[in-house]
Amino acid sequence: MNVIKQIPVHALGYNFIPAQYIPQGEDEYYLRNHQNRSGITYRTLTSQEVETLVRNNNTSDNWNHVLVSEQFNATLVRNCTFFGLVRIGKLEPLYLEFHSVQFPVGLYNSTIISCDIGDNVVIDNVGYMSHYIIGNGVIIVNVNELVTTNYTKFGNGIVKEGEDESVRIWMELCNENGGRSVIPFSGMLPGDAYLWTRHRTDLKLHEKFKQFTEKQLEVKRGYYGKIGDRTVIKHCKMIKDTWVGSDAYLKGANKIKNVTVNSDAQRMSQIGEGCEIVNGIIGYGCKLFYGVKAVRFVMASHSQLKYGARLINSYLGDNATISCCEVLNSLIFPSHEQHHNNSFLCAALIMGQSNLAAGATIGSNHNSRAADGELIANRGFWPGLCVSLKHNSKFASFTMIAKGDYNYEINNPFPFSLISNQEHNNTLTIMPAYWFMYNMYALARNASKYAERDMRTHKIQLLEFDYLAPDTANELIYAIQLIQQSTGAAWYRQQNIDLPTIKKCQAKGTELLSLHKEVVHNLQVTINDVENSSRTVLLLKVSQAYDSYVTMLEYYCTHTITKYCLTHHIKGSAVKALLSTKHNLTQWHNVGGQLITTSSIKSLLIGIKKGTVHSWQDIRTYYKNEGNTYELQKLHHALATYQLYYAQPNVAVITMLTHITTHATHVNKLILDNIIASRAKDYTNPYKLMTYNNASEMDAVIGKLDDNSFIKAQKAAHLKYKKEITQYINAMV
Repeated sequence: MNVIKQIPVHALGYNFIPAQYIPQGEDEYYLRNHQNRSGITYRTLTSQEVETLVRNNNTSDNWNHVLVSEQFNATLVRNCTFFGLVRIGKLEPLYLEFHSVQFPVGLYNSTIISCDIGDNVVIDNVGYMSHYIIGNGVIIVNVNELVTTNYTKFGNGIVKEGEDESVRIWMELCNENGGRSVIPFSGMLPGDAYLWTRHRTDLKLHEKFKQFTEKQLEVKRGYYGKIGDRTVIKHCKMIKDTWVGSDAYLKGANKIKNVTVNSDAQRMSQIGEGCEIVNGIIGYGCKLFYGVKAVRFVMASHSQLKYGARLINSYLGDNATISCCEVLNSLIFPSHEQHHNNSFLCAALIMGQSNLAAGATIGSNHNSRAADGELIANRGFWPGLCVSLKHNSKFASFTMIAKGDYNYEINNPFPFSLISNQEHNNTLTIMPAYWFMYNMYALARNASKYAERDMRTHKIQLLEFDYLAPDTANELIYAIQLIQQSTGAAWYRQQNIDLPTIKKCQAKGTELLSLHKEVVHNLQVTINDVENSSRTVLLLKVSQAYDSYVTMLEYYCTHTITKYCLTHHIKGSAVKALLSTKHNLTQWHNVGGQLITTSSIKSLLIGIKKGTVHSWQDIRTYYKNEGNTYELQKLHHALATYQLYYAQPNVAVITMLTHITTHATHVNKLILDNIIASRAKDYTNPYKLMTYNNASEMDAVIGKLDDNSFIKAQKAAHLKYKKEITQYINAMV
């Protein structure tokens, strides 16, 4: 049975906060007065103003409770009903224009209950507006319901005074069973969500995260909703318990309930037609439009949901876009793209710079008896058309997956690889270093694109967009070892010799890959423990992939060292100290798109539990500090890698530096050549040409290769790089 209360009409608009939750010596407006920072001085209406208001078909339960500013114009209020304490700023004979539509300033055809209204606003045909603080220059037209309750949370996972813990909102990230749940809060960064979803057996740590969240959120009842300055809301059905920043644009939404919409003059957020948004946090500069459904979610800054997308129990990182697709129980780092109507992403940790194609089904439970699976994909995850993957699976950075149904769990340790399901012979194939060998244009362009499209104005976390970084370098080191071991094992099998130790297999593989490539070409190199099946997992183009891995790992070292020396003008004895000092190889984690050493994360977590890290703000400071030292830490990692795998003993510093810079210049040119060659394939392929009358028409439609702006930029960057290195070495000599 619906419980419909009958209360005397004279109480409408009053007693917003239950008496037991009002502090001694305060009234029900104490939080409202604290929230209203307009600076407007209010007065009671004059008898003439009351007469004008009544003549214009306005009513109030008590005109003494309608307070106005000195520049209030009563003729600009018509057909309105007021209940409770209503305070109105100045109204002048003006009209406001937005997107070529003009609205006369004033209050018209609306029911207004206990609200504060700023200067020169437009409120027209609002069926029911209660307990809101409206900023200056706001436009609100054709809204059915705009309501705030005394227990509003604005999408934050807090429990208000007198409420039971069961009402708290949790986001069930990375796993459908809720075992990695976090409490959402406004301003939550990708790194925050990541740290909270990990280390789930450390109950003390997670209790600290909960305390941090509760400390920065307010549990008092009685906060009013807010509509910030210059915000425009039109043609919306229901907006309830929603906090909206300045300069936002809400148009045609069906339902917005228990939501924070962060927005300001530089980072304007928009919500468009048909959206239904419940229990969420929307970051600065976000856009949601055309039938979006979002429930229990956080959208970080400048992310987008479009064209019927569904985001449920998920965190969407900065500068990410999801359109048409369905995403559930996922934690997605910045720079994620997912555009196609039948893409599905469930119970996954996607670590950014990723792209899901049409028909991708990531995380179906066909091989499980319960909703308990997970998928983890490092940076650059790219499943192709109609890829179906199973829980549990893990993928190294920049994994591309060819079309197919992958019926078994996969643990792919090879970065920059292409995975393919060969159904005709029941084999899984992996081509390590695929991106380096065949698609360098896309790899390099994406890195540039992500950096250019990073629209964050407050870059608390330093995001790494370079495809060669400490995380991928460590993956390359491990993948090189695996190829060496697998190649050696393949040779022993070919010779019908019992497999020796892993160390001996690796030694043999290293010998073959370095000195006897013709032998490697005739080996069938397989690898175990990559797929949860008994079928063969075959490595393709092993010799070429190995050479690419070794070259690019060394380039990571030499380029990082060279770039640091050039940037910071490291010369003389400083170079000697830099190259001769012993450095240790460190392990790294991707924390919301920011690369941080494992040891540093451990120190942070210890500090949280010991109480030396007191709040989320302290963790923000930690992110900033780590970002400030990242360049130097990356240098040390590159030096350690170089010393371990590439440096020659007892070599003079100038000789070593010359080798480093020469290698960096040489491979930088190879990368440029590969960028051009991989893009040129689109111009030389006859199947690309066949839809045009001739090559000239193709150039007219898609542009000439020589006019490609990215390639031009890469050519110019290489020439500048080469010139700077030459000048640097000459100065050193």
